[in-house]
Amino acid sequence: MSARLPLVLRQLCLPPRPPGPPRRLRVPCRASSAGGRAWSSRGPGSPAPPVGDSTVREVIQNSKEVLSLLQEKNPTFKPVLAIIQTGGDSLMQEINQSLAEEAGLNITHICLSPDSGEDEIISEILKINENPRIHGLALQISEDSLSNKVLNTLNPQKDVDGVTDINLGKLVRGDAHECFVSPVARATIELAEKSGVTLEGKKVLVIGAPGSLQAALQCLFQRKGSMTMSSPWETPQLQSKLQDADIVVLGSPKPEAIPLTWIQPGSTILNCCPDFLSGKFSGASSGARHGGLITEGEVNLLAAALRIQNMVSCGRRWLREQQHRRWRLHCLKLQPLSPVPSDIEISRGQTPKAVDILAKEIGLLADEIEIYGKSKAKVRLSLLERLKDQADGKYVLVAGITPTPLGEGKSTVTVGLVQALTAHLKVNSFACLRQPSQGPTFGVKGGAAGGGYAQVIPMEEFNLHLTGDIHAITAANNLLAAAIDARILHENTQTDKALYNRLVPSVNGVRKFSEIQLARLKKLGINKTDPSALTEEEVSKFARLNIDPSTITWQRVLDTNDRFLRKITIGQASTEKGCSRQAQFDIAVASEIMAVLALTDSLTDMKERLGRMVVASDKNGQPVTAEDLGVTGALTVLMKDAIKPNLMQTLEGTPVFVHAGPFANIAHGNSSVLADKIALKLVGEEGFVVTEAGFGADIGMEKFFNIKCRASGLVPNVVVLVATVRALKMHGGGPSVTAGVPLKKEYTEENIQLVADGCCNLQKQIQIAQLFGVPVVVALNVFKTDTRAEIDLVCELAKRAGAFDAVPCYHWSVGGKGSVDLARAVRDAANKRSRFQFLYDVQLPIVEKIRTIAQAVYGAKDIEISPEAQSKIDRYTQQGFGNLPICMAKTHLSLSHQPEKKGVPRDFVLPISDVRASIGAGFIYPLVGTMSTMPGLPTRPCFYDIDLDTATEQVQGLF
Repeated sequence: MSARLPLVLRQLCLPPRPPGPPRRLRVPCRASSAGGRAWSSRGPGSPAPPVGDSTVREVIQNSKEVLSLLQEKNPTFKPVLAIIQTGGDSLMQEINQSLAEEAGLNITHICLSPDSGEDEIISEILKINENPRIHGLALQISEDSLSNKVLNTLNPQKDVDGVTDINLGKLVRGDAHECFVSPVARATIELAEKSGVTLEGKKVLVIGAPGSLQAALQCLFQRKGSMTMSSPWETPQLQSKLQDADIVVLGSPKPEAIPLTWIQPGSTILNCCPDFLSGKFSGASSGARHGGLITEGEVNLLAAALRIQNMVSCGRRWLREQQHRRWRLHCLKLQPLSPVPSDIEISRGQTPKAVDILAKEIGLLADEIEIYGKSKAKVRLSLLERLKDQADGKYVLVAGITPTPLGEGKSTVTVGLVQALTAHLKVNSFACLRQPSQGPTFGVKGGAAGGGYAQVIPMEEFNLHLTGDIHAITAANNLLAAAIDARILHENTQTDKALYNRLVPSVNGVRKFSEIQLARLKKLGINKTDPSALTEEEVSKFARLNIDPSTITWQRVLDTNDRFLRKITIGQASTEKGCSRQAQFDIAVASEIMAVLALTDSLTDMKERLGRMVVASDKNGQPVTAEDLGVTGALTVLMKDAIKPNLMQTLEGTPVFVHAGPFANIAHGNSSVLADKIALKLVGEEGFVVTEAGFGADIGMEKFFNIKCRASGLVPNVVVLVATVRALKMHGGGPSVTAGVPLKKEYTEENIQLVADGCCNLQKQIQIAQLFGVPVVVALNVFKTDTRAEIDLVCELAKRAGAFDAVPCYHWSVGGKGSVDLARAVRDAANKRSRFQFLYDVQLPIVEKIRTIAQAVYGAKDIEISPEAQSKIDRYTQQGFGNLPICMAKTHLSLSHQPEKKGVPRDFVLPISDVRASIGAGFIYPLVGTMSTMPGLPTRPCFYDIDLDTATEQVQGLF
């Protein structure tokens, strides 16, 4: 064959490969033990090339054209075929390589030792099965190694040689269009037909063929009307079978003891006798006088071309898999009980799917998830690159009216909606929720996994620690806080020279700047890299940050409600040499690092944002950043896993991302941009991503639009506005609602007047959503004490106020089927054109942006800015931060700054007591009134009811 190969490649317009080892080998291949056997074909003086050559050209050209069409819509797509081979058959490698290049795909050979065992081969197969960058896999190994265990380790979707039981089974059933068919079997049939061999009614004997090839040949011959038999070489009746056959297919080398005279004159011999995948050609004699001979060389060359054709089909299937498709999701069945048990009892009564199974169902690859336990996994950001050409799904925001202290069920509505969409309407959907802080979990509000039969499970894992993201934020935040005070101490107690020598020490006689120090030099305009080359002035400029302690805005954090940390004194030990100052702790989710996590779109972007965080000003009024302190890289290391969204599931087995958890009253109150972006790709163009914004629409929704949408570039399709009869009665003048205190009778008995009066708050929140041009669907979260008259009144008044629709929801008591009407309304509203717009231009002065929010959203008459707040506004403007959006820190219990003012307060002046800057996150942060960033514990916190059963290790008392 080696003598003929250059002719074949020239006819295919391919240059023969120059001498030397084949390309793209993982390890060097050993020399073939086949010993350079000749390709038994026509001799060198044959007047014309075999019929197979033109067929090969035709197959390759067709494959090239199909691939070109696929690449018109996917320009960067290029299928990759991996071939695992034992030994070093460079001739077969060259054929594969040349045909692949002509067709336009890539090929890589993984060469193993000829004596590689079954386990080693299987290990390589498993690696390729899980590699998303390899689309097809073929084996070129000895027949002795082709055990069923090896063959069926192949992923059937990558099995371009059609050797797995799944592909063979589909072929036998007649589903050839859904499977890969053996290229060797197809080549044998096609060459026979193109040589003029009639197959209809002929007796075919397949002899000595390995099992998978034998099955494929028999199936294909039978489809052509042939009668097929099979036999090993070592059988007593072989001579009579050969004498009776019209067509003999040699599936392995003919033993010398069996003469060709056993084959009846005039019969056709089809020789595909090398190891059908190995490419080790062995020469059956072609000297006998028979009706026709198709040689193994012709078969294997065409088989190589047909393998390339299968690869193109494999690539087409892979591209189709990347496009929108309805998930093959196994939803979990609910058996709702009445009365409804506690949330934790419901959660514990449902067995979640293994998270790797859920991941596979929604289109995640095995190497795109990192599993935590049985029911949680982190999703790697590489997914965004793989799905970058995938169209986004519909984007839905769940917000609410001004709530009672008990909360009105936005998380519950979010979960119920996706359960309805996916489990009942069979629409791909994803919920994106915030991770709850342990402060409220052990404080007064409890968990945030939803409730009743619309929850994320396991709810105790959701509410407690999850995968440690908040702990990572706490560690990173406090590392930066420690760096600030340590730097002040060291600058106060050392000379320029001593400080510089410690910042840039000599290690093993070598003194050099770190990468982050080189970046600081560049920022300072010092274009030097040799530490000894700096002047005294440059040394001082580099070594001293000169932080003004009175301007420090960076606080330590803790994920616990602790009112006694709201104001503290630090640095009182004698070792701190008088560097004491007043400081405070914030709740961990109020950290700017949490906001950075929620707003970033990549690891690189997160690192840049962390570096930009302003922690104080120097004594000249210039900002001091985390980058100046040299801590950016360390913060990124602490956050490298936290940036990956957490995958969980609902009670009905539909997917949920839980990622980031900034409060909405003291931060921007939305889950992460990354979780939303990944989910929008996974659901596909017809799917839905439902994300939730904290507290009322005046707070969480306003920040979602003005901050999160600016950062993400995403445009929402629908707002779902959650209301309850209970909250509306409160806004209508009902008695105060206090957590832990039984509700008054006004809330448990029908009171139409209170509901009607309280709908003013619902109408105002609808109007706020309409400021942004997005259609609104009102979801009335129904409680068991609500009456039909109250429900109908709310829905009617909501529609009059401009809602696209208003729908009562019963997911808490029955699960997703209780929100099917809501799901249909959301689907209809999403088809309505969104006219989304921002509320203000970020180029406006800071004061004007604050005034716009206060007047247009809250309904304030004007704003009042304290001298301290004005001073900071002036400083931030002078420092170049005046063009950032605004993140108001305001009570969630009223549209105004006064929690007791319910309904729609009017003619109030909004006081701005302080202003902070979250430069890394990318917003200015005004504090309204006496807003605290560290909650306190109530008289009877939730922790009284939380316990652990030490026998079963089950958590009790969470809600």
